[in-house]
Amino acid sequence: MTDVMRSGSYIAATVAELSQHSAADKAACLVSQRALFPRRGRIELTDKGLVLTDWSDTGDLTLSREAILSLRREFTSLYGRFFGGLLNAGKPLILQTTTAGVIYVLIDRRELSEFTSNRRWAAAIAAWRRS
Repeated sequence: MTDVMRSGSYIAATVAELSQHSAADKAACLVSQRALFPRRGRIELTDKGLVLTDWSDTGDLTLSREAILSLRREFTSLYGRFFGGLLNAGKPLILQTTTAGVIYVLIDRRELSEFTSNRRWAAAIAAWRRS
């Protein structure tokens, strides 16, 4: 049995998905970030991996420690302050992975305030990767 150390809800997109959005999509994201982030489900950090449920039609995305090449939280040209809010709390969690490429994740995002749990998740994932 795998113990869940942390869980929450996520919305996410790959770099390719974020890159292909039209001006209309970007305008719609001002109402809801779901316009830019087509993937959604539960995220769980377990002793065995970081799991993003319902990642694709084939199921969950499970990332081992080794599958996560880098982890950062920052605004970029694909998802900047204009979309994510002026506060540090809206920065996306960006994971470079061996299996899914670079993915942008917003965890437990509150629609109106644009706050996420990404800062706490980044710290937890970094600690898990070191363990």
